[in-house]
Amino acid sequence: MKLTIYNTQKSKSGEKDVPSVFVEEFRPGLIRRAVLSLQSMARQAYGASPDAGMRHSSKLSKRRRKYRGCYGFGISRVNRKILSRRGTRMFWVGAFSPQTRGGRRAHAPKSEKIFDQKINKKENRKAIRSAISASMNKDLVVKRGHKVPQEYPFVIANDFEAIAKTKDVKSALSTLGFADELERSLVKKIRAGIGTMRGRKYKRRKGVLLVVGKDCPLVKSAANIPGVDIALATSLNAELLAPGASAGRATLFTENAVDLIANENLYI
Repeated sequence: MKLTIYNTQKSKSGEKDVPSVFVEEFRPGLIRRAVLSLQSMARQAYGASPDAGMRHSSKLSKRRRKYRGCYGFGISRVNRKILSRRGTRMFWVGAFSPQTRGGRRAHAPKSEKIFDQKINKKENRKAIRSAISASMNKDLVVKRGHKVPQEYPFVIANDFEAIAKTKDVKSALSTLGFADELERSLVKKIRAGIGTMRGRKYKRRKGVLLVVGKDCPLVKSAANIPGVDIALATSLNAELLAPGASAGRATLFTENAVDLIANENLYI
């Protein structure tokens, strides 16, 4: 498979043979498994305190002649704590038992629970290859909602990696035909539901993914563009290439990135 090379002024500077990684079979189910595996490993453990609802002295005897016992009072045999007493008459309130007010939860979440969904290394690499090939399929990219130029897919010349200013990166992407895509990824909406109160108030659309071959000025200059992500060719994963397990993200590879994937046999 050959892709056209464009520079930042959208002038053709040649063609490039891409490795077999770019023409892998599309496997949406495998991509989904790899993305869910990454998301599960990023999930933070949570749980109730081991003592929650069990801090009361609520021991209550059920025996016949036991002082402060509940035998003969015609009440259910649940744990209770004494609020007050008058003579031998105790005034209890339910405690400790799951169904009582102030009691523990019957099956509280436990912080030691393991959420990790593991995936085999070969499956994960195949999922990454499949996600890369999906990002080279214009039909899948457009179906995902991205607004890409007529010439997509293509490779960007290495001079793109040397851009050190954010405004110059925006200008270069607009020249390459991604002006509408940058406009689309500016949209920020308020999330529905309880997540708005838990640090997840806003949702933003995912834009272009830029893949470079080495640490370069572009890594910092493109970091603040809304919706745009940048990654090294050695650090790609299924979630970057297919956010939300939806394959077909608009992705731009530089020449260095393609050469590195080919020379190092990455993800094979």
